[in-house]
Amino acid sequence: MATYKHDAVVPNVGSELNKKKQVAAMFDSIAFRYDFLNRFLSGGVDVYWRKKAIAELKELAPQKVLDVATGTADVALLTHKILAPEKIIGIDISEGMLQYGHEKIKQRNLQNHIELQLGDSETINFTNNTFNAITVAFGVRNFENLEKGLAEMLRVLQPGGKLVVLEFSKPTNWLFKPIYGVYMNYIAPAFGKLFSNNRQAYAYLNESVLAFPERENFVSILNKVGYQNTYFKPLSLGICCIYCGYKR
Repeated sequence: MATYKHDAVVPNVGSELNKKKQVAAMFDSIAFRYDFLNRFLSGGVDVYWRKKAIAELKELAPQKVLDVATGTADVALLTHKILAPEKIIGIDISEGMLQYGHEKIKQRNLQNHIELQLGDSETINFTNNTFNAITVAFGVRNFENLEKGLAEMLRVLQPGGKLVVLEFSKPTNWLFKPIYGVYMNYIAPAFGKLFSNNRQAYAYLNESVLAFPERENFVSILNKVGYQNTYFKPLSLGICCIYCGYKR
């Protein structure tokens, strides 16, 4: 499988750990502030982005959904609220993030509908053709091997099932680009350090966004892996994009 520039972008270049272990440790360290920083740094628009991504599944009305890189279960919870599938399973490599997700699910008494598991996108512990739909919000940049993760998700999708990916991208508007650059290079890392004592995590966010194969490039990778009828939709002046593809 091909490798991509962002595959090699890691939170700590001085660490001997591989990307997967570094990413897990990074999210463990910021889990206690993750939800707050998402709302704060995006001005709350991240909730709108997630809702728009989930809306791509309305016509399909999936009953069994896998949420990859589920984190603190934001997408899983919104998917239950908007689509009410019979079962949602969320997987993530960060135990710290899952701990907060479990608490949120318990508070809403949704344990029978949403299940969280420690799991790796590149070795998904389910049989072929298990899920009607798969969601990934701001997670594919963190894959150590992008094509392997995408292929694994395709494997566990049922024929006719749909993948929906929500991911950061670089805006193309010439007026907005410099403002975005200043924000991602300086402001987001500074607030990351202030509120979570981890500037490095939010510097990594910017570096991984810059290296990620976005828009048409990512759609081409989806096609290469085997997804059908692929497309993407930019949101909020191109700060992020929704990517979708179906299993044949």
